[in-house]
Amino acid sequence: MTKMITSLIRRLSDGLNHVILLLERRQSSSTQRSKFVDLAPTDEADEEGIYAEAIEFAMNSPKVFNIAITGPYGSGKSSIIQSFLKRYKRDALQISLATFISETDEKGVGANRQEIERSILQQMLYGADANKLPLSRFKRIQSPDVTSVIKSLFMTLGILSVAYVYNFQKDIVNGGYFTPFSLENWFNLGVFSFSIVFAWVVLHRFYVASFGLSLKGISLKDVEIKPANDDETSILNRHLDEIIYFFQRTNYDLVVIEDLDRFNNADIFVTLREINSLVNSNSGVKRHIRFLYALRDDMFVNTERTKFFEFIIPVIPIINTSNSIDMVLAQGQRLSLDVGLDRQFLREVSRYLNDLRLIQNIFNEYKIYVANLETDGENLLDTNKLLAVLIYKNAYPKDFEQLHRGLGTLAKILGLRDKLVEAGEREYRNTIMRLEETLEAGERQVPVDLKELRNIYAMALLEKLPPNTLSINVNQNHAQFVEVFKLSSCDNFDELIESKVIYYKSSNNNNMPSINVSNLQNEVNSIKSYRQRREEIEAKAEENKTKILSKIRDLRPKIASIRTAKLNELLRVDSGHEHDLFEGFGDNGELARFLILEGYLDDTYYQYTSLFHSGRMSPNDNKFLIQIRAFITPEPDFPIDNPHEVIAAMRSEDFQQSYVLNVVLVDSLLSDLIRYQSQVQKLLSHIMSDFERCEEFLDTYYSSGIYVRQLLTELATKWGRLIPAMLSSPNSKEHVMKLISNIPITMLRSHSRDFEELPVFVSNNLTEILLNLPELKPERLICLDFEVKELSTIQQHSDIVNALFEEGLFALTMGNIEFIFEVILIVDDRESLYKNNYTAIRKTENKVLNQKIEENFADYLQNILLPLKTNTEEDSAAIQSVLIHDELEPSVLRAFIEQQTAKLQTLDRIPERMYCPLFESNKIQPSWKNCLSFIQSPVFSEDALTTFLDRDDVRTVILKQAIPLDEESQSLRSFILKANSLTNASYSDYIQALPSIYKTFPSGLEPGKIRILIDQKKVKFSEDNFDSIDEHRELQIHFIASYIDEYLTENDEFLLSDNYLESLLETEIPVTAKLKVIEQMDLSSLSDNSSRSALIANIIAESDLRPKNVNEDSARDLIINSSPIEIQILLLNRFHTLVSDDEVRRILKKLPDPYCEIKTGYRSPRLMDNQQNQELVRWLESRRIISSWKKDIIFDDKIKVNLFRR
Repeated sequence: MTKMITSLIRRLSDGLNHVILLLERRQSSSTQRSKFVDLAPTDEADEEGIYAEAIEFAMNSPKVFNIAITGPYGSGKSSIIQSFLKRYKRDALQISLATFISETDEKGVGANRQEIERSILQQMLYGADANKLPLSRFKRIQSPDVTSVIKSLFMTLGILSVAYVYNFQKDIVNGGYFTPFSLENWFNLGVFSFSIVFAWVVLHRFYVASFGLSLKGISLKDVEIKPANDDETSILNRHLDEIIYFFQRTNYDLVVIEDLDRFNNADIFVTLREINSLVNSNSGVKRHIRFLYALRDDMFVNTERTKFFEFIIPVIPIINTSNSIDMVLAQGQRLSLDVGLDRQFLREVSRYLNDLRLIQNIFNEYKIYVANLETDGENLLDTNKLLAVLIYKNAYPKDFEQLHRGLGTLAKILGLRDKLVEAGEREYRNTIMRLEETLEAGERQVPVDLKELRNIYAMALLEKLPPNTLSINVNQNHAQFVEVFKLSSCDNFDELIESKVIYYKSSNNNNMPSINVSNLQNEVNSIKSYRQRREEIEAKAEENKTKILSKIRDLRPKIASIRTAKLNELLRVDSGHEHDLFEGFGDNGELARFLILEGYLDDTYYQYTSLFHSGRMSPNDNKFLIQIRAFITPEPDFPIDNPHEVIAAMRSEDFQQSYVLNVVLVDSLLSDLIRYQSQVQKLLSHIMSDFERCEEFLDTYYSSGIYVRQLLTELATKWGRLIPAMLSSPNSKEHVMKLISNIPITMLRSHSRDFEELPVFVSNNLTEILLNLPELKPERLICLDFEVKELSTIQQHSDIVNALFEEGLFALTMGNIEFIFEVILIVDDRESLYKNNYTAIRKTENKVLNQKIEENFADYLQNILLPLKTNTEEDSAAIQSVLIHDELEPSVLRAFIEQQTAKLQTLDRIPERMYCPLFESNKIQPSWKNCLSFIQSPVFSEDALTTFLDRDDVRTVILKQAIPLDEESQSLRSFILKANSLTNASYSDYIQALPSIYKTFPSGLEPGKIRILIDQKKVKFSEDNFDSIDEHRELQIHFIASYIDEYLTENDEFLLSDNYLESLLETEIPVTAKLKVIEQMDLSSLSDNSSRSALIANIIAESDLRPKNVNEDSARDLIINSSPIEIQILLLNRFHTLVSDDEVRRILKKLPDPYCEIKTGYRSPRLMDNQQNQELVRWLESRRIISSWKKDIIFDDKIKVNLFRR
């Protein structure tokens, strides 16, 4: 009884609590309700009842058992179902499988089919009251109800009754227990009757419970027996009887199944359709059971869903990427956020949000975050960034959770900042370096182009002037005449070129005649004038310079700003790796890409999860810290009230960024270098790394800072690149003036030695520096060791001019040399500076000037002597003094000596390295002594001496001298003999001058040179020399032909083949020599060599002599193979005595007509009447080969030959 009363009291308490909660909710204000929105599906989604009408139609249709509500995720399917169930008066069973979807597997592919079916079965069976399913094999905990007290009393009484009756079992058996069988024995009879009823109830209970038992298996020690269906794949099929029993015992006629499509498993739908069919076909189920599925449209392929479902209801999404902006704006209006949030940001980010519940949750969290982050009614945080952080938190919850541990994709991207900064700085600096190199090259080219243009017009003008012209002018004013050798560098050059008449002075005339030069410019260029071409060069150079400087000006701030640039800006610069960075966000990475690249999500995210508590810092101090935490650099003069507190609150890395560039902060840091040693070091490091970015701060600090001297001294001490940074700055003059007037002199001197550009800069801007620093001590200028570019620009500062000159601190320029000559040394001989500059300076014997030139002779030579084209009359002593400078490049010295007209007479006291340039440039007097000295030197160059000797003027002079015959000159004679590179004409001349005949040919000599030696017989004729040129058969032949007499005398030593002898016969040797050569040949082989026979025949025909080795056979071959016929007849006449009559007839037979007709017969051949034919017929007649002959009576020029008839 006590338990029953306790249960009733508990139920009453729960009801009262529920009533209290309802009253509290009703008392909540409308403002409180509008702050938040729950995320549960609403039951007011179908206000028009359109979807409810469709579902009602399907529910009332006897043929519809499977109904589908289709639409994409977030389209409102659950809300439509809830709205329908709100109106639906009958029982409906709801099954939702959303709990199986893991965060890492949105589509649910990780859950297998058995898990899905088990969840469906559990939600189905455990959704009903256990008392309604007493026969279910799935046992559940049953809560005791009110009748449990009665049941427990019944069980107690029943047990007691059974125990009581059991004690009287003998009496029951013998019947004594039932005696008397009347009301007097009511207790025994009642107890017995109650026991029988109790036993029946217990047996009935056991019997009913047996229907819920099933044999799972019999397990022995090592043997387990199971039924075959225990391993079936489908749990629903295995427990189909449970499902049918469930619908038999319950009143559900509608089963709502949601989120089943998230598993992408179409087989489960088939199983559910089968179950629906079996349930509706079961005779124990007296109603229609319909399954209502909520799934997406693409769950089934093509038209399969229309075959599967009897009725399909499409859901029009309430939100998508197109109208999500309206939902976002609605949430903003609900929370009155129209002012704080950027509507453009909301429009853009809404394109990536298509889930209404996600949007609602984001703004719920936004309201909570805003309420906590606002302090003192002031919110200094960026509300757009706060919303972006919350969007990221909801869209990527796992990555957001990992972010707090420094893990995840966003943490990885944020960690790239240093690398991106480094890469960006490197790229900008490399670009600036390339642009500066281009600018320097362009600046060097402009003077060259202008000078070339001046030289072109100056030469054209000089060509028009008469010879011996000394000076010219546009009028007859004596004082303004310009010497012609100064024409291209004179100040009034433009006036001279544009003048129509030029007056000139010459050495032959004291008058000042004139010449018309009006057509000068047109002759040089018919399209553009001199002024136009000059302006084009200058304009083009200036335009190019402006463009490059503009690019450099644009790039320099980027170097300074890239370190404080926002993360999204750095990522955009390094756009090539963007895609790889966002792969970790998965398929929905575009949202993160947008938030990060647009700058809404960056490394300031932590500010939106922490609160600020006021302490010892003032509001200004706090605002300063808030601004630097938001990557906003305050102005250099931003007021700070407690600088030491601010320094303590700043991060260590803040001192390496632009945030530290505050006048008050820097003064505080520099005021105590020991205390703030680390911070000062980082301040200096930031200025070193981002000097250009610090320009504004430095400009402010120069004017209002207290410790300017300390700052510059620290920078100069610890930063080796301070000078280049200052000089490349747009405020370079201001920096340099502050530097040279503040840092110690010793340090200034050290920097001037380490950075040559500093003294150069001071020299270039000395006039302006002296104007702004009138009290600057001369010692500070002298310690810089700079060179004044133009002494004339500071002429009014005579004390400084004299001091700088005495120290040699002036640039070696033509202008400065002229200034020194006229103003300091007072030398009135300017003309000599243009004709023989170095000679004139040497004559002054001024120690400072001469020492300056000697110390900087390379610059003097390249910048003054070489460009001074009129400087061609240096004396030999000056030239020799120039050549002894070992530090100069030979190419530069060569250019100098080529410019001079004088030639050195000897190589004495000339450095050996200059021997070659002197010979190559023909600036040494041609003599065999100089040539021998060159040959004997270690720098000897065969090519240089060969080129020198190959010159016509050199050959003309030097061949007038005899080549020395002494032993020391052997190398000279050998060089000439072996001078393969000489032209054949020069080689022939030099070989002819050689006094000796050489025993052998020089090795490696080309054939042309060998031929010259043979022609001039400068080599002894010998078999060894003949063999040494065996690679050149024609030279061997030429060698023998040139020495034919010697050969014929010594022919026994030369075993020449008939081929060599044949080639020898083709040369121009005398005929008598050729006959002797023929006598050395084997004439027996002439029958096989017709060309050789013809050659020998022609030679014999030229002479009256006959070779001794000609016999009958060789004579026949010579006659037959020779040509023309006249030669054949001549040889036949000469050799007929060697030939028999029969052989004569055979030879005649092979001769052309009419000679071939001289044979036995009736014909009478007619021959030309000449001496040879007459001789022929005479001996033919004498030898009885022909009958007779006579001159033809009819033809006077014919001989008639009479033949024997037989």
